[in-house]
Amino acid sequence: MEDVLDIYERPYNPEIPVICMDEKPYQLLDEIIQPLPIKPGSVRKTDYEYVRKGTCSIFIFVEPLVGKRHAKALEQRTKIDFAHQVKEFVDTYYSEQEKVIFVLDNLNTHNSSSFYEAFDAETARRLSRKIEFHYTPKHGSWLNIAEIELSVLSTQCIKMRIPSISALNSKLKAWATNRNLNSNKVDWQFTTDDARVKLKSLYPKF
Repeated sequence: MEDVLDIYERPYNPEIPVICMDEKPYQLLDEIIQPLPIKPGSVRKTDYEYVRKGTCSIFIFVEPLVGKRHAKALEQRTKIDFAHQVKEFVDTYYSEQEKVIFVLDNLNTHNSSSFYEAFDAETARRLSRKIEFHYTPKHGSWLNIAEIELSVLSTQCIKMRIPSISALNSKLKAWATNRNLNSNKVDWQFTTDDARVKLKSLYPKF
């Protein structure tokens, strides 16, 4: 826990950006009866019946000190999916940086071994040297700032029936673009000193 909190206390360094990453399962749903559109004095009316169109997983990357985020939905969240999403994100936005810090949970796909399953050894080694993983503790995923962003995403973007991954990705892209233009940042206040007082019961006793 203190490892992650110490990272959040570091001053902004564009040469070593801090990225928070998380994943969210999502149920794709389609309408059986098309909703009645919004009219003056009347809200949008949606029938209670729907049809399931499968599931997917939303990957989200957030740089909280800059107010930048990227979100994309895939059919699965395997090691291969994780590796390709991380590589695409890092190579697109942080190709010039030698080191990128990732804060994420302890899911078994979230490690450098995923790179070696997805890519050739040279590419996997390059990514492993560039990316420094820091993990939230068990039952401590709330320490991942990406969870805050997923909560905002759920409220602002996907609180509706979306029938396909392509439609979902269109909404995710528009949502992320709007928030990036507004530079919506996260002002994290909980520190290591706070943890030692408020979460004292979680520390080992000697």
